[in-house]
Amino acid sequence: MKELEYLIDKAKAAGAEQADIMHLERNCVDLTYRQGKMENLARSENSEVGLRVMIGKRQAVTSTSDFSKESLDKLVERVTDMVRVVPEDPNIGLADASQFIKDPATQIGEVEGEVATAELEARVKEAEDAMLSVKGVAQSEGASSSWNSMNVRVISSEGFSGLLQTSQQVLSCVALAGSGENMQRDYDYSAVRSAKDLRSPTDIGKQAGEKAVNRLNPKKIKTGTHPIVYDRRVAGHYLLQPFVSAINGETIARGTSFLMDAMDQPVFSKDVTILDDPTLVSGLGSRTFDREGIPAVKREFVEQGTLKSWMLNLHAARQLGLESTGHAVGVVSAPPMVGCSNFFIAPGERSPEKLLQDVGAGFYVTELMGFGINGVTGDYSLGASGFWIENGKLAYPVSEVTIAGNLKEMYRTLVPANDLVFDSNICAPTVLIESMMVAGL
Repeated sequence: MKELEYLIDKAKAAGAEQADIMHLERNCVDLTYRQGKMENLARSENSEVGLRVMIGKRQAVTSTSDFSKESLDKLVERVTDMVRVVPEDPNIGLADASQFIKDPATQIGEVEGEVATAELEARVKEAEDAMLSVKGVAQSEGASSSWNSMNVRVISSEGFSGLLQTSQQVLSCVALAGSGENMQRDYDYSAVRSAKDLRSPTDIGKQAGEKAVNRLNPKKIKTGTHPIVYDRRVAGHYLLQPFVSAINGETIARGTSFLMDAMDQPVFSKDVTILDDPTLVSGLGSRTFDREGIPAVKREFVEQGTLKSWMLNLHAARQLGLESTGHAVGVVSAPPMVGCSNFFIAPGERSPEKLLQDVGAGFYVTELMGFGINGVTGDYSLGASGFWIENGKLAYPVSEVTIAGNLKEMYRTLVPANDLVFDSNICAPTVLIESMMVAGL
């Protein structure tokens, strides 16, 4: 876009020594059904640009969604005024030509055009009908179907220009089962890059309904130490996300990670491998380059249980005296941050069913709540619900308990099952933690 190149030239004319741009275009259609009727249909389209300028060891960022010449001129004026008064940072600076990806492809996998409203409506109607047909489901808390696309363009004064294009489709259902004080809620969903990979609406609705019904009449369990099995729906967010945060180079540089002394040390068992793979055709976070124009490549962060790398953008890498790993991400209104693409625990050999059989007795966690994860110490305490495991099978629902431990110890005994599904940019299969404290009765 000529407007973007104009911003770079204008910033340099105003005194910027270096400048880069992130331009973001989003389009989204979202349709929601509730109890057989359309509740909401929303469409959004937005385009915004962020300009980052550097003078000496100072940098500033500002953004706008107004692409008129007058607005862009004011944008440059504002950001060049800001950059002269912000504190110095010795680790700022753009990538140079030798670091840029040489041939940035615009996409990985399919980028699908807008889905017709009639198709979105047919999906949610089918899903909700299937959910409401499950015996014991009292009502629908909503079924939603959406399509969105995103284009991200990065331009640098040092000679880089690249465009990334992606799209995503999501279908979800939330069911309420029971009545009065004995009501339970559960959900199911599918999030994919391509419509051909979307799970059947009937299956999603049926699974949501059955999960809610299965949670009726929960019991409490006695306080004690038990094996804990994390359903894959919660394992990614509540076990792997804290690990992503702990190996973030900015966190390491600040000295606020419970893994800051763990490089080249065994953090998991030898059976655990953890990767970030931006090249996955079906990955929701796939990309060919990062926010700074550096190639995005597949990387093992944990190899046979041993931590092998921090996750780094240019700023974090300079703080630690290392090289960027191509993990710069960003929003238009701030400097690049550190973030993953498709981060996951490689699947193990056993099925979830076999994992339960081998456990014999323990707690199968399907929902977690609270904010009790300490990124500095690794201390871990969250409210939980799920099912008690007895004789290797799910015996009865459990609610209103707390599970607690320390992530260092938990990671050392983590065992992955083989049911990995890429439905987020941070994914894990069902996993077993050998022993945690459960506070119940």
